[in-house]
Amino acid sequence: MNRRDFIYAASVGAASTAIPAQALAQVQAQVQAQASREAGSTTRQAAAKLRTITLEEHFASPGFVAGPGRQTVEAFRKRGARGAKFLQALQDVGEGRLAEMDAAGIDMQVLSLNSPGVEQADAAEQIAIARESNDFLADVVKKHPQRFAGFAALPVAAPERAADELDLRVRQGFKGTLINGHTRGRYLDDKFFWPILERAEALDVPIYLHPTVPPEPVVDALYGGFSPAVSAAFAGSGWGWHIETAVHLVRMILGGVFDKFPKLQVVVGHLGEGIPFMLPRLNRNLPAELTRLARPLGAYLRENVHYTFAGFNFPATFLDLLLEVGVDRIMFSVDHPYGSMAEARAFLDQIPVSPSDRERIAHRNAERLFKL
Repeated sequence: MNRRDFIYAASVGAASTAIPAQALAQVQAQVQAQASREAGSTTRQAAAKLRTITLEEHFASPGFVAGPGRQTVEAFRKRGARGAKFLQALQDVGEGRLAEMDAAGIDMQVLSLNSPGVEQADAAEQIAIARESNDFLADVVKKHPQRFAGFAALPVAAPERAADELDLRVRQGFKGTLINGHTRGRYLDDKFFWPILERAEALDVPIYLHPTVPPEPVVDALYGGFSPAVSAAFAGSGWGWHIETAVHLVRMILGGVFDKFPKLQVVVGHLGEGIPFMLPRLNRNLPAELTRLARPLGAYLRENVHYTFAGFNFPATFLDLLLEVGVDRIMFSVDHPYGSMAEARAFLDQIPVSPSDRERIAHRNAERLFKL
């Protein structure tokens, strides 16, 4: 049993949920052997600078700040000095950000428009702000092509226009798109949005599925009844964002998105938005006999989805993801400005993987997926 077979068997294949001691010992021995084989090059690798690419790194364009980002900007201002620091960092796509990247050892950021993006605006405003923010980002990348790349914002409420915008921006060098969750309660399993998915597959670029606040009825039903501050954190970065994104991704699978577009690749952050912990359960309780999908649910999560750190610098959570999906589907990320570049880089340096696997996570997987 090799390590990949062990990971797969441990997550989907067993009648018992316990990992056999013999298999665990075997994979540990193989990891140790790999580390020994690489020991001769460890000194050279340590001396060389580890290239790092981060993928969930946000900015705010002038049009976003004045338009669909107004509530976000107001929320930052209410938070005083800390909020002002976030707002300044979002608008800094020049020397200040580059200096922070240099200090933390970050070589490249792939930039995306800050949440809530354009997805909750009406179609006309989505079209206008997506164009403005993409033009703004294209100029940023042009000034620093070795340090920045971009994900396009799309007017998803107008799917044909969104597909054409993606086409235009990919031809300009953008690496895909980041979509901030639902669009006024509609999810990407809705065939209304499939022109966007079809174009992304045809262009061979991924979709980064980023969290957003759940629809208002969900917030009222599940996250209300506490102080405004507690409810906001509960519905947002403390819990709701991540569960909402996990549900969105599972909806895409169950809705047949990846059967219709089998080459489409999706990226989620935050070490999988809780999905790795639930993956064996999902795979067992939603079998193909029930879903009528072409593959087991777990296969889509291992073959059509990639996962980034994005501020989740948690060892146990990382190891769960590693065991469930394997190293080739995991990529470094910070979630700037909400996550610390220095802390993320320190976490990358400390995760218990071999030097070659650390390189995959730090840059090689991203280079392959995004053609960087």
